[in-house]
Amino acid sequence: MKKIIKGFLLGLCFALAGSISMAAERGSPEEAVAMVKKAVAYLKANGKDKAFAEFGNLDNKEFHDRDLYIFVYDLNGINLAHGNNPKMVGKNLLDMKDNDGVYIIKGFIEVANSKGKGWVDYKWPNPVTKAVESKSSYIEKVDGMIVGCGIYKR
Repeated sequence: MKKIIKGFLLGLCFALAGSISMAAERGSPEEAVAMVKKAVAYLKANGKDKAFAEFGNLDNKEFHDRDLYIFVYDLNGINLAHGNNPKMVGKNLLDMKDNDGVYIIKGFIEVANSKGKGWVDYKWPNPVTKAVESKSSYIEKVDGMIVGCGIYKR
């Protein structure tokens, strides 16, 4: 009986350790907001060209942390910078929908124009797990652009 209890407790410890490490692999809402604020400050201090290059630079850990990365759109839906998928840069993605038919970029623009900043929910591929997951992105409107960073929900 003691072996069974010890085995159960050992298994429980491994399960908890795995849960903690999975949580550490994901960014938090607070970290996403902080990254956007850091990106906005960098953009204002260094200009678009330098900022967009750094937002897309995977080696820059200031704007890439686990599953967190910066993206930038103009108010017409054109991607100006993307920290995970450079193929999106320069494309008008206004009509892009997630798997559930949610207009992602239109959602960003709506929040930017109505509130100036806030959260938008949709589904998106997680760069760490490669699976399509529920995501919530924090965005801020800055000089006619939308700067954002999203978290993958647990």
